[in-house]
Formats: sequence, structure tokens, C-alpha cells
Amino acid sequence: MAKTDVKELLDAGVHFGHLTRKWNPNMAPYIYMERDGIHIINLYKTAAKLEEAVNALRKIVISGRKILFVATKKQAKDIVAEKAKSVDMPYITERWPGGMLTNFVTIRKAVKKMVAIDRMKKDGTFETLSKKEKLQVDRLRGKLEKNLGSISDMSRLPGAIFVVDTLNEKISVQEAQKLKIPIFAMVDTNSDPDEVDFIIPSNDDASKSIEKILSVVCKAIQEGLDERKQEKEAASEGSSDNTDDNTESESTKPEGAELKKTKSKKIDVKSSKK
Repeated sequence: MAKTDVKELLDAGVHFGHLTRKWNPNMAPYIYMERDGIHIINLYKTAAKLEEAVNALRKIVISGRKILFVATKKQAKDIVAEKAKSVDMPYITERWPGGMLTNFVTIRKAVKKMVAIDRMKKDGTFETLSKKEKLQVDRLRGKLEKNLGSISDMSRLPGAIFVVDTLNEKISVQEAQKLKIPIFAMVDTNSDPDEVDFIIPSNDDASKSIEKILSVVCKAIQEGLDERKQEKEAASEGSSDNTDDNTESESTKPEGAELKKTKSKKIDVKSSKK
């Protein structure tokens, strides 16, 4: 994957941090300067950290694990939903469901309930309900879809989470930390980078900045998905070739080979009786 152009990051406004009075001192290594009361992020460090993050994400995806995207703030949610969908990854853009990770079994039960409602509508069971019951079921389905629809295909805990604004998504970060799930995040100058495994120092408030970082991240994820697909296809072809070789070797055995084996066994039996 080509390295990210610092000029592209600059054009997207990735370098704009928060007001200096709101800064987190732990972000000092990633701050270039202060201008007009605002911290400016060092984009060369952003580019380096972004490359480190996408390489790690690609490996996770190649292994077959999912990346859960988390962004509930207004300026990020639509972008994150679009980008996550483009690479078939789960995402949370509404309120974070408490216990989403730490109580995953319960969350899965809620998702199964949603699937069961869909099944009722397909097999006609839904039509046997009263008008009041239908209304209740539809309301429940709508609520579940809003909160959990985007993770309905996530059958196990994610291989990592990607967060936009760790300060805003504290609960998701805490749950991931508790389960030792790797955390990737866009971290602004007002947040604590020590909470994150793979930090991408960047402006997490401007939609243009968020879109730029997510574009790079999702491109790497797609590359990982493509590589995994190629590996599976190669493994499948290799398995097929081995089967053909075994069949061919069986067919080229000289006639009577099996008969000779049988006869030799009979001779051994006779000799053992003596």
C-alpha cells in the first residue's frame, strides 16, 4: 500500500487540534506547534502512525476477524457507516449498547430476536398476530434495528475496534480494554493516547478529516479482504490438485498389486501356524 501523502492530510485539515487550554499533556509528542490558541498536529507523525495502524488492521482482516467501527458523534456517524459498509464491517453509530463487548452473549440474544422477527414475517407467522401484537413486534424490530442492525452479522467478538474520538466513546474503549481487544483510534489533542493501542493523531471533529483517515483505513481493510480471498482460493486449488494426484497414483498401480498383498498375508498366516 502506498504511503499517505502528508499534503493530502493537510488539505483535509487533519492537522487542526483543539484549543490549547483543552489539551491532554500525553498528546505532546504529536503536537507540532501552537497557533492562535489552537494546537497543530504533526502530520509527519500522523502519516507514520496511520501506516502502522493500517498494516496491523490488514493483518487482522487477513486472519478472518472483523473490525468494529465506533462513532456516535453527528459529524462522524454517516461517514463511518458508509465506509464500514463498503468493506462489510460492523459498526455502531447510534448510542453504544452497554455490554456490547463485555456482555456479548446477551447482545447476540437481542440480535437473534431481531432475526426471529424477520423469520416470522417471511413464513407468515406474523400475519396470525393481532393488530396490537403486530404493532408491538414492529416497534421492537425498529428499536433493535436502530441499535443493533449494523452488527447483526457479527457472530463473535471483533478482532479490533476502530474509534473516532475516544473521549466521546469512553464506554466502548473501556470495554475493549477489559477484554484486551486491540483499539485503533483517531485521537485529537484533547484525548489520552495511552488508552489506545494504535493511535492516529488527527482532527476527529471535522468531517473532511474523518473521511480522509477512514478512506485510507478502509482501503487497507479491502486489501486485506482481497488477500484473504486469494489465499483461500489458492488453498482450495492446492487441495484439488492433491486429490487429483492421489487419484492418478491409484489408477497407475499395476494390475494385481492388491491381490499380491492379499496373497502375502495368507502366506504369513500359514507360516505362523507352523
